[in-house]
Amino acid sequence: MPDLETYLARWQSAGILDRESDAGLIARMRTLEAAEKKPTGLRWQGLIALILGAILLACGVVLFVSAHWDQISPLARFALVLAMVSVFHLCGAISRSDFHSLSTTLHAVGTISTGAAIALVGQIFNMQEHWPAAILLWAIAAFAGWALLHDQAQQTLTLLLFPAWLISELAYAAEGYVGAEVYLGRILIVWATLYLTIFLSSRRKAVRGILFTAAAIAAFVGTDLMFWSWRSWTGHTTFLPLSARIWDWGVIAAVPIFFTLFRRRESLVPVLAAILFAIILPWCNRLLWTPFDRRFYSDSPNLAGFALTAAFAIFMSWWGVRNTSRALVNLSMTGFAVVVMFFYFSDIFDKVGRSIGLIGLGILFLAGGWLLEKTRRRLIDRFAESTGLPETA
Repeated sequence: MPDLETYLARWQSAGILDRESDAGLIARMRTLEAAEKKPTGLRWQGLIALILGAILLACGVVLFVSAHWDQISPLARFALVLAMVSVFHLCGAISRSDFHSLSTTLHAVGTISTGAAIALVGQIFNMQEHWPAAILLWAIAAFAGWALLHDQAQQTLTLLLFPAWLISELAYAAEGYVGAEVYLGRILIVWATLYLTIFLSSRRKAVRGILFTAAAIAAFVGTDLMFWSWRSWTGHTTFLPLSARIWDWGVIAAVPIFFTLFRRRESLVPVLAAILFAIILPWCNRLLWTPFDRRFYSDSPNLAGFALTAAFAIFMSWWGVRNTSRALVNLSMTGFAVVVMFFYFSDIFDKVGRSIGLIGLGILFLAGGWLLEKTRRRLIDRFAESTGLPETA
């Protein structure tokens, strides 16, 4: 295809364009041609290569260090740990001006390596008294990277590591007490709801996608932990002390509410709904108390527990429609289906016999799947019409 100079020569010879009088127009055309030739973004092949390269590089470093760890002296171990962190960040800084995506990947690997380095240093110097502090140091390192680089990778790591530190502190403080699983489930479901709703309008696709995936997993795990309800393994275990419960509720309720008010006030409604859900659900259980060995037993959630969980899934689906989030609608419908399946296996399957139970299960899959899919398509098409998004098939 002829370039701009060829066309200029033709137009000049034909008398259409004069190089002296139309110098400004020619300069403008050359600028546009240069902009079109310049790569505008990272192709998906390059993006996949960078992601796979980062994963393989991090795995290779971890395998190399673990394979030779016992053969290395303590001083060499410490030097290796420092080199492992600094090399990635130095390479990322060097490549930042020429290849920004590669720089972001190397900095992300460097921050991930920082976590391994903190754990290895703790092992070298026997600093294992309070292990959640290591996660706090890792989170601070990620936050420093976010503040300095403003990268999506550093922001994602920061927003994952700080809740991980809070959860670790809660698990450490609640270990051995009755209700440790309940409080862990509560913090997971509330923070999952926070992350599912607060980044819906974020333009940072990597941050929004990764946090949504992590929050979806945390929501299912948190609900399952709250289904465990209160139980004691021995007659000597007690409920959490008052000081620990105050700290836990600060993490479960106060911090997410403050974060919501600071970042996106509209998400306050689902966060408050999740807090209310987390308060009630652990008490909707078939809880048994045996005076003989002074132990709590919890068999499974009762009907109120299933109904409450299904209602929360419906609420999140409505919130997804209200905010035109197809992902949130799909996730909520999946959660509703899981609750129905859990209820069938828990309360119906064993009572009707194996053959009748399987027949009912097949009918539940066919009819329930058809009904849920029909409802999901109708919900998505409703806001697709208002926003101009493509409708479902």
